[in-house]
Amino acid sequence: MIAKDQKFWLHKLSTLRIDRARGNPAPHKPLLLLVVLEMMEKGEIKTRELNLSPDLAFQFSIFWSVVSSRRSQPPDVRLPFHHLESSGIWEPLTAEGSPSLDKKLTTRVRFDPGFFDCIADFRFRDRAKRLLIETKPYFHPEEKTSLYSLLKIKPVSSEIRENQALYKTSIQKGRDARFRLDVVQAYQHTCALTGYRCTTLNMESIVDVAHIHEFKDSRNNDPRNGMALSKNAHWQFDRGLWSLNKDYRVLINKEKFTENGMEGLRMTDFEGRKIFLPTDSIYWPDYSYLDWHRKRHGFTNQ
Repeated sequence: MIAKDQKFWLHKLSTLRIDRARGNPAPHKPLLLLVVLEMMEKGEIKTRELNLSPDLAFQFSIFWSVVSSRRSQPPDVRLPFHHLESSGIWEPLTAEGSPSLDKKLTTRVRFDPGFFDCIADFRFRDRAKRLLIETKPYFHPEEKTSLYSLLKIKPVSSEIRENQALYKTSIQKGRDARFRLDVVQAYQHTCALTGYRCTTLNMESIVDVAHIHEFKDSRNNDPRNGMALSKNAHWQFDRGLWSLNKDYRVLINKEKFTENGMEGLRMTDFEGRKIFLPTDSIYWPDYSYLDWHRKRHGFTNQ
């Protein structure tokens, strides 16, 4: 009987069955496994069962953004979630808890106990992440650089370092993905202004990530320079129609706009309210960025 030790599972990770039908190897499985390793790192996986959830789908979409330029079809997280069964990493299950035979019926998976023990070890997770990124033909060289940047892992080397423009673009792509992931999850997919939350299994979230000190000026992807905002709130914030004081209460620039709408939905209805803040205060908007936003948009002495 083969021992399912770390060496066994690392070999499995380097020999995943991936779709090559179109001559462009599908990165779905290695990307989902990188998500799973990241979730384990953050303590988001505590048992051997993992549910197919909107948050899992959202995290997959963030990692997918690294490879989106070479895949014309939008990703479906259900594909790798179900088909990783072929590697023995987990067993797909239906809502009733019985083995699932179709991706449309798979609502959760149960990890192989040996694999679950391995990913609980931070040393294994580090080796596994690097192996998944480096294994050919999962990712292109520029995608590898972006993934290292997203995961905040220092690569041993880079195949594209000599191409400075491509290298910098790839690094920034990973940082942008990290910024979006950190901020949206910190706010739990909830709009900081309205408190509204909506996510789908199609990897959609009602919120965008808004820079407080605009990125084109600051080049700053510090999570404290971001807020999760719904589409309307983001548009209004970027135009300085509202801002925040140092108590995180809403300031309204009434001279800049007119509006009509139902009571409770108008922007002016939020004046003086405290925004919805992340549970962890390390993600709260930094005062220096808020100062910039108020000054930039003419909020004086507030």
